[in-house]
Amino acid sequence: MRTLFNPFVISGYEGAHYFCDRKEEAALLAREIANGNNVALIATRRMGKSGLIEHYFSLPDIQERYYTFFIDIYDTQSLRELVQKLSREILMRLKPYGARVLQRFWETMRSIQPGISFSPLGEPSFNVQIGDIQESETTLDEIFRYLESADKPCIVAIDEFQQIGSFSEKNIEAKLRTYVQHCHNAQFIFSGSQRHTMSAMFTNASRPFYQSVSIMHLESINMECYNSFAKSLFEEGNRRLADGVTELVYAISHGITWYTQKLFNTMYAVTPEGGLCEPENVQEALDYIIKTQAYSYEEVLFRMPEKQKMVLIALAKNGPTQKVTSASFVRKYNLQSASTVQSAIRGLLEKDFITSEKGIYSVYDIFFAYWLQYTY
Repeated sequence: MRTLFNPFVISGYEGAHYFCDRKEEAALLAREIANGNNVALIATRRMGKSGLIEHYFSLPDIQERYYTFFIDIYDTQSLRELVQKLSREILMRLKPYGARVLQRFWETMRSIQPGISFSPLGEPSFNVQIGDIQESETTLDEIFRYLESADKPCIVAIDEFQQIGSFSEKNIEAKLRTYVQHCHNAQFIFSGSQRHTMSAMFTNASRPFYQSVSIMHLESINMECYNSFAKSLFEEGNRRLADGVTELVYAISHGITWYTQKLFNTMYAVTPEGGLCEPENVQEALDYIIKTQAYSYEEVLFRMPEKQKMVLIALAKNGPTQKVTSASFVRKYNLQSASTVQSAIRGLLEKDFITSEKGIYSVYDIFFAYWLQYTY
């Protein structure tokens, strides 16, 4: 186990010791995959979907039994980009298994073979650029042929899976569904943060992936469990965590894992060895985080259309809001009209500045919301 200077990890996965709980969720994933079921993992962004998948993939039994591949397609806009990411991930993940395993993959990927090279010691390099993939469907077909022929069963996780709905190519859902359906040597985890979009993909009878997965909803880590986790990490660093701190952090972070970790990361950094982290330090940590991000937030607002800016500030001040076009909401924040609010809401949703959960709208970035409250 690698010892971290600050044990509250806010980027990547650093092993089970620095990962809080999720035992039931990991066990459920393992059971579903073992029984041949694909899974749709749905949660608010930054709730910890990626961390859970990486934790599950790191379990000794999973590492022994499967090849595991994980890509995030949040920033992709086409099937070509998806297959480039997935083929690179497969090659890099197979690297520790040696030349024989790599050779099988290389021989299958005929359409991109020129972009895959090996050093004299057999170390693979992936030099395939987006423009090198001339026929993305051909490359996709080769990827699935490899998965089907691999000498161990595979698990493929695709994060922010709802993004395929905005790909430039047509009928991507249907094409992927066909490949997934006929691939018997691989199971799939489709994770996503846009709950409404993800739910529609898998529960709408008119969609290709209808009833093709088991659906998991990832909620907040139990506060008492997280409190024990946080106290133990403080103690390992010769620091103490006062009672009541975790409760305050959860109130500020809404129990969303990344924001919780970020606050604790900040508080741990300023607590000296032998020191005590107290409730008043929570607000100090929040103020510090907001201060360090203020310039970025100012730039975001500067570039935002005026009507969207006004609605964003209104949502930050009001908190989670259901009736965003109601006369009372429009009057309270001096907004132009219900139709103007509706138009602004669409733009803010498209740009991921706000989220909509069961018809309730809120600012996506919790720290941004606090900055807006304090500033306006």
